[in-house]
Amino acid sequence: MAKDPVCGMYVDEKTAKFKSQAGPQTYYFCAPGCKARFDANPKQFTAPAPAKPAPAKPAPKPAPKKSGCS
Repeated sequence: MAKDPVCGMYVDEKTAKFKSQAGPQTYYFCAPGCKARFDANPKQFTAPAPAKPAPAKPAPKPAPKKSGCS
């Protein structure tokens, strides 16, 4: 099964009626609308996902307060 890059639906490559070629890769679609959207701008659907930003470091814990007594 192939995943339609436009809507995310799974499509059987053997019976798919709609497909497009982008570079060396063949993409399969569930409907003509998804294929048309892909064909209009393939890079929108084939570009690698942006890298997730590194998790923020937790703020340093404040130093313990000194009491007035020694």
